[in-house]
Amino acid sequence: MTSRRNINYTRLAVDEDNVGREGTFDPRFDMAAERFDKVPWKSIVLALFLLLFGCVLLLLSLFIFTGHMGGDRSQAYGLFGLGTLTFLPGFYETRIAYYSWRGAQGYRFAAIPG
Repeated sequence: MTSRRNINYTRLAVDEDNVGREGTFDPRFDMAAERFDKVPWKSIVLALFLLLFGCVLLLLSLFIFTGHMGGDRSQAYGLFGLGTLTFLPGFYETRIAYYSWRGAQGYRFAAIPG
């Protein structure tokens, strides 16, 4: 196997490195303080809905498991799985929103996807 050791490389133009472009502004990388303080209300409402719906599904599966409500074990397992899949993201996002609202260190509304 041969290798090419005698290759002459040339430098790229300075414009392609973004060096020397002090006047350009890309809004995708804007980390202004106003973006951190913006409250994503739709995401918070969705997180609360997921949290409450997950709690209801988990309670229904608990009632079926204990026999207080009619149904098969397979229905209880299905409700338990769906309840877990809706409860966990709802709890996570609601916790971030609550700690951001309280002003806890390390929590910002920007951590909640919009």
